[in-house]
Amino acid sequence: MRRPQLRGGPRLHRLDHGRRPVAAHQRGGRRPRDGPSDPRVRAGALRGDGGGRQVTFPPQGSSGFSPSQAHDPAPLDPREAPAPRYGSGSLADVLPAVAAGLGVPGLSSGLALPPADRVCVFLVDGLGWESLRAHPEAAPFLTSLLPTSRAGAGEPITCGFPATTATSLASVGTGLPPHAHGLVGYAALDPGTGRLMNQLRWDPWTEPRRWQPHPTVFELAHAAGVATAQVSAPHFARTPLTQVALSGGTFVGRLDAQERMDVAARRLAAADRALVYTYYSEVDGTGHRTGTGSPAWLAELRHVDRLAQRLAEQLPPRSALYITADHGMVNIPETPEARFDFDEDWELRAGVALLGGEGRARHVYAVPGAAADVHAVWSEVLAGQAFVVTRDEAVALGWFGPPGTALEDRVRDRVGDVVVAMTGVASVIASVNEPKESALIGMHGSVTPAEQLVPLLEVRT
Repeated sequence: MRRPQLRGGPRLHRLDHGRRPVAAHQRGGRRPRDGPSDPRVRAGALRGDGGGRQVTFPPQGSSGFSPSQAHDPAPLDPREAPAPRYGSGSLADVLPAVAAGLGVPGLSSGLALPPADRVCVFLVDGLGWESLRAHPEAAPFLTSLLPTSRAGAGEPITCGFPATTATSLASVGTGLPPHAHGLVGYAALDPGTGRLMNQLRWDPWTEPRRWQPHPTVFELAHAAGVATAQVSAPHFARTPLTQVALSGGTFVGRLDAQERMDVAARRLAAADRALVYTYYSEVDGTGHRTGTGSPAWLAELRHVDRLAQRLAEQLPPRSALYITADHGMVNIPETPEARFDFDEDWELRAGVALLGGEGRARHVYAVPGAAADVHAVWSEVLAGQAFVVTRDEAVALGWFGPPGTALEDRVRDRVGDVVVAMTGVASVIASVNEPKESALIGMHGSVTPAEQLVPLLEVRT
């Protein structure tokens, strides 16, 4: 194999000590993609403190990144990355707590929620805690419920890693963290085929119950005699993601969002013990296209605020309504400084067989024997812009489940040899292979508070 040159010096594909022979003055920060002078070279990298360790996030409303850390090119310490609160305050803990309160056997949760005979979970795709708190004028009803979040603590919960829809919906529906349900990102390696599998679009087709064999909480509740229903858009009725994450009981399809709220309330009232799930997607879709805080996004926030109030006002007696989300979102500037392009960056591509995940959370699959060098290169290229860890480090730090909890055997090789969680407003795009995703304004997936923290608002009758 012909070795690429690094500023006139040799670059080794694989080193026993996992580092490259690069002079000290060349390490850290951003390098030109081609040649000695690239106008897109990054003058300085934002560095974030990550907000603390296992369950500690920065103060609410802060970005988690200190101005004093700007222009610091040192790689971020992954031990400082905030980990999801699996077992006590994550999306995976919500339905087990609800089902236990409904008397479903075999389920428990470290998240304490008061029991109710009828429970509805309304999941708003993309409605992060920080973005909701930043726009109280657009969501007066939801804002009035902020003190009720997390059983009256007035605090958010975490969605899990990666902070993305496929992973989060699987965590919600199964009551399991990603290390167990196995939907470990937007796109992940299928070890059986050697190809990337898009877990949101389910492409290429993979037998759903082979990919995720655990029963859903809805199935367990239905078997225990709880009237269970999912009320969502009709096109979600038979999707593989619905099958593995949300199946159990009755699916009721309604195109109109207001009608979904009405149907959800009626399904609650129709039984003495009921568990109903309903969903709204366009806060996320609009955020991707136009960014959070944009006029179009604020219009969607106003709409979902009215939907939530409509549902709350129809709750039958002895009911609890929980309003949550699958992730938040970060706006990514349309500049090369904020968008590292894998498809145009020879250093990032070197030794990489497949690039999975998405712009804010990447699974990097190395060619055999190159994992250590890939980890070293990505750590240096993204110095100050990302937490870059090995698969084993991600497990030990609690990114995919409680710290140190092993990935299930069928899941292990779906996780990248290197796992990357972006900080600040940086992303790793792939303009050639992922043109649509690379053009998005709003992105999510990482461990920052803007992406990880979601509400668990509550209304009771």
